[in-house]
Amino acid sequence: MTKISWSRLLFFMMLALVLALAACGGGDESSEDSSDESSDDASSDESGDTAEGGGEIYNYEDFPKTVSNTGDPSGEGTLNIGYSSDTPFEGTLNWAFYNGAPDADMMAHFDEAVLSMNADFQYTNDGAITYEINEDDKTVTFTVRDGVKWHDGTDLTIQDYVSSYEVIGHPDYDGVRGSTDGFTLIEGFEEYRAGDADEISGIEIVDDKTAVFTYKELAPSLTAGGFWAYAFPTHYYEGVEVKDMAAAPQTRENPIGIGPYKVDSIVSGESISMSKFEDYWRGEPGLSEVNVRVIAPSSIASAVESGEVDIAKSFPTDQFPDVADMEGVEWLSNVEGSYTYIGFKLGSWNADEGKVDYKPEEMKMGDVELRRAMWHAVDNDAIGERFYNGLRWKATSLITPYHANWHEEIEVPEYDPEEANRILDEAGYEDTDGDGMRETPEGEPLEINFASMSGGDIAEPLANYYIQSWRDVGLNVSLTNGRLIEFNTFYDMVENDDPEIDIYQGAWGVGSDVDPSGLYGPTAPFNYTRYESEEATALLEQGNSEEALDIDRRKEIYNEWAELMAEEIPVIPTLYRAFVTPVNERVINYSEDYEYNEDLLWYRVGVEDAE
Repeated sequence: MTKISWSRLLFFMMLALVLALAACGGGDESSEDSSDESSDDASSDESGDTAEGGGEIYNYEDFPKTVSNTGDPSGEGTLNIGYSSDTPFEGTLNWAFYNGAPDADMMAHFDEAVLSMNADFQYTNDGAITYEINEDDKTVTFTVRDGVKWHDGTDLTIQDYVSSYEVIGHPDYDGVRGSTDGFTLIEGFEEYRAGDADEISGIEIVDDKTAVFTYKELAPSLTAGGFWAYAFPTHYYEGVEVKDMAAAPQTRENPIGIGPYKVDSIVSGESISMSKFEDYWRGEPGLSEVNVRVIAPSSIASAVESGEVDIAKSFPTDQFPDVADMEGVEWLSNVEGSYTYIGFKLGSWNADEGKVDYKPEEMKMGDVELRRAMWHAVDNDAIGERFYNGLRWKATSLITPYHANWHEEIEVPEYDPEEANRILDEAGYEDTDGDGMRETPEGEPLEINFASMSGGDIAEPLANYYIQSWRDVGLNVSLTNGRLIEFNTFYDMVENDDPEIDIYQGAWGVGSDVDPSGLYGPTAPFNYTRYESEEATALLEQGNSEEALDIDRRKEIYNEWAELMAEEIPVIPTLYRAFVTPVNERVINYSEDYEYNEDLLWYRVGVEDAE
């Protein structure tokens, strides 16, 4: 795994825990939705080689994932990284407490995961902590390697790993973590979190280097991001109450980690300056200094071109065609762990029971044939080609290409307005009053309210494209409240099942674990469509059962689930996406490949012209 690709992967590991919402039209491309495509006639050039207007069509697989400039770094020189964002990073720089993607990207430069992961998103034993599973007694033994130190020179101990669980599980902890299998399956964790126990009974510290965790069951999700991946500097927070840790200077002003670079200074929300950590456990870091600075998307390309920054993270994909020929820069690309979708409201959330109340017979969008026709009516391939020059493309399965060894293309409704019209006719949706819009099979007006978020230049044209596509087959669709909706308001409405929303456009970042139950399970608050079925729930449960410890069987289960979702259509997956990263030619060993590679780890990145 490479430096930034490694940090990007670790960030997605955290998404499995955070399930960050994705904002249409802005935000970090690795975790938050940027559904900012346009909506005019989205047809592509017949040749398939150019987008409408003459732009070239790209495929992320044609890009390199690693710079061509590889070799031994000198250990000297400064690397300047630009982070493209409209907003400052929050500055909660501890893995237990952060909320936003920018903070995760900042931390990845100085505090690495203690557990390593391969390209199939399974934990390996190449990190600072190794693990061994005993299936007979349902235990996992974690062991700290020798020579791993915190940036203040203190040795990493197993207590620092255990402290992560103790802090996150503490009754005074008010962060978003602690509800996934990696925590809740530990014996005694729930009692500790409830305040009924002073310690987690399922965690036994054997010595300074070793601890044994006992689980109620060994779910396959544990080795796919379920084990917490970060240590907590116990000594550094000595005397700080858990309720005060997130706002403490140790978190916001002077954070430490175990990575190859240590923090020297922070300009709140704007930049972080780091220098080489001489005692880094893998070996000498390849640079003297690393600076990361937030730069507005409107300025990031010029900063790269002028040499002001060597690497631009979260580079706006829609800008790439205009700067693809930039001199002195090598462009890397890889698939993102996210997708956009159209969601149909099919029920509501039952807060008393903590589960969805699926009631399609009461909902306007409850007829699966209506939903199927709406899928046939939209051309997502053309949207990706025209407005993203192929760097976003039609989605099919909810098991995305980010999980490359899990993803299978499945049969879904193709763009076919004639088929959409046929389905609607047969289902009884007819224009009975001659106004060009269809009524319900009962002859009642059918007015569909579509919620979409504001943000970005083409958020509105995209929403208009979908609306017009549906109107072209006789469905009277209009924006909820007659306008695009601000991000926070949008999700307040979606989460609270606002009756003014029948369908909505959103997106999800996916975690390292392929398990989709956190988004679509019957007890998942993020299951915004409020869909459930016995068959779907059974498959999700099988996918994280001991049966699924067989990886091949687990793949079969989840792809069967994806096929069911394409038949039931609680959502229409619309676009997969790739990211692009411009890298100055002087940079050595930088990669966006997810495959673990000792020669391309973050500490091995350097610069060619260092003095």
